[in-house]
Amino acid sequence: MPDEPDGDDDSFTFTKQPSIIEYKAYRDIWGHGLESYLQWFYETVLFLHQLLHQNGSLYVHLDWHVAHYAKCVLDEVFGSDHFANEIVWRRTTPKGLAFTRFASNHDVIFYYHKTENYVWNPQHVPHSSEYLDRYNLVDPTTGRRFQATSLLNPNRDRPNLTYEFHGHTKVWRWKKERMLRAEAEGRIYFPPNGGVPREKRFLDEQEGVPVSSVWTDIAPVNAVAQERLRFPTQKPEALLERIIRASSEENDLVLDCFCGSGTTAAAAEKLGRQWIACDLGRFAIHTTRKRLLSIRSVRPFMVQNLGKYERQQWAGAEFGDNRAAVRQRAYTEFILKLAGAAPLHGYTWLHGLKAGRMVHVGAVDAPVSVGDVTQIAAEFRRAVGTGKDAPTTNGVDVLGWDFAFELNEVAKQQAAAAKIQMRFLRIPRDVMDKRAVEQGDIHFFELAALSVEVETNGRNVSLKLRDFLIPPDDVPEEARRVVQHWSQWIDYWAVDWDNRGDTFHNEWQTYRTRKDKVLTLEITHTYPNPGEYAVVVKVIDILGNDTTKTVKVRVA
Repeated sequence: MPDEPDGDDDSFTFTKQPSIIEYKAYRDIWGHGLESYLQWFYETVLFLHQLLHQNGSLYVHLDWHVAHYAKCVLDEVFGSDHFANEIVWRRTTPKGLAFTRFASNHDVIFYYHKTENYVWNPQHVPHSSEYLDRYNLVDPTTGRRFQATSLLNPNRDRPNLTYEFHGHTKVWRWKKERMLRAEAEGRIYFPPNGGVPREKRFLDEQEGVPVSSVWTDIAPVNAVAQERLRFPTQKPEALLERIIRASSEENDLVLDCFCGSGTTAAAAEKLGRQWIACDLGRFAIHTTRKRLLSIRSVRPFMVQNLGKYERQQWAGAEFGDNRAAVRQRAYTEFILKLAGAAPLHGYTWLHGLKAGRMVHVGAVDAPVSVGDVTQIAAEFRRAVGTGKDAPTTNGVDVLGWDFAFELNEVAKQQAAAAKIQMRFLRIPRDVMDKRAVEQGDIHFFELAALSVEVETNGRNVSLKLRDFLIPPDDVPEEARRVVQHWSQWIDYWAVDWDNRGDTFHNEWQTYRTRKDKVLTLEITHTYPNPGEYAVVVKVIDILGNDTTKTVKVRVA
């Protein structure tokens, strides 16, 4: 998927292709054609129906290829009596050859509610200029524009509404009490020629035209739109704003489980709703996170990586028919084979050997921690000189799916103190794809390295990024050619000034934009109270990867 330019050269662009696991996910959905898609769709909608609040609504956005099939599934899960609308959104200029069929220019949005007690706020669009021209009179007292509309009742046989009013005996729309009240409120217009009194219908009291099920007034995100993020499936915020306003109240919870570029989350945040946004793609989450940070006064939020559940499911399917110890060994030897390492036996923390370097394989469902590194280092020292499987170098490669915040920096210092050269390599998601395994397309990349300079002056603490290194094999060639300074690898960075060992809190951040490509590399913070603080610095590179470093500071 396209990513926006980074660095100082405006010509610097490259394309990030979806990961193998993303291909796998969509291949699983469409693997057996429409039948497998509809089975996946049914299971998804069933789960969303269970999650949905009793007064909640579901909007499903599809194009013309599968919309009519999907509606049958939605009717089955929600019930056809809970189907509210088929909304047609004219999203683009016509596509397709007009001489073979009618050109396509719309998407379909199905709107369902879970119960009859659902939230509904009617939406309006501005009146046309022709309609506004009818409000051609001005109230001399208030200056408000109005049009004079008839007060006569079309039903002439209404004795209770027949009376005299300012010299005119007519069948009126209102009873006389209401007529007199409207006159006292300045809502009756008396024509200067002495004609029949009329009602003042003020322009500022007209909400607009109620929105119908055909939406032609919301333009797609075009090439020059300010909100454009160069995300291929990006929707305009106006589209989501209308949906969110119509079916929720302030502080209600909005879920988008295929968030893409984060349009739903951004619109919900600006409208004062709570939100949850999910996506399989790492770039989607990165784009959404950066987009949210660009919102002025955005409320604190957290990014959770729930990938371990996907890995657990994969591991259970691949190695789950054996006892726990046998299953763990099969998983470990599978990863060692992909890494080109020979399996070892008789150790707890050292699992393999490659080119004289020991290899540790991290667990499927837990990050590699500093405590793990302590155990690896201790076992390595005991293994030196103990037999044919003893290490022949002082190197250890630690393979892991995830790594604790401070591991790459703190653990390397710990390993260096023990005179061990330790490398940390990420197990790629591609190992879960049989096609990638069969093609030998598995690569283990080192974690990036971050250097941070810290200065304290009283209660002031200054942080300065000194260096940031991405392993070159993990970077597209066209990107490597353009980058002239290490800071160009950084898309944005953030600081948690007082981390308590829990999740990372974005308390300050800076990031690149298309207009401002120069990244701030230094920030100073003033602590209100003396003491020792754990400062967590998180750098997100242009590929969407996180690199985190923890430093301890003491202020007087």
